[in-house]
Amino acid sequence: MRFLIVRTDIRTAADDDLASIWAGGGRLRDEQTAPENRRQIVRADDRDAALILARALSTVGAVRAGRQRVKVVPLGEPELKPHAEWREQPGTTGQPPRPT
Repeated sequence: MRFLIVRTDIRTAADDDLASIWAGGGRLRDEQTAPENRRQIVRADDRDAALILARALSTVGAVRAGRQRVKVVPLGEPELKPHAEWREQPGTTGQPPRPT
């Protein structure tokens, strides 16, 4: 599965805005309607590489000072790899059992 590693600016909010949003039950930051400004975007082909890149981007001074943040965003559905014991059992589809 592919991942995007995004370094963004953090929007500041006034105390009055925080109080009114929390009182009304809304969200202060909604990435669907108003995403934060992106500073850097990197793509990784697997989770381990994405976490290594995110750790590297987290060493930037603005991130450490709290003015920016690093996000790891998965793209698509995870690939399910069947285990050998699932394939060997008669009547199975080769897919892991789904939780109930």
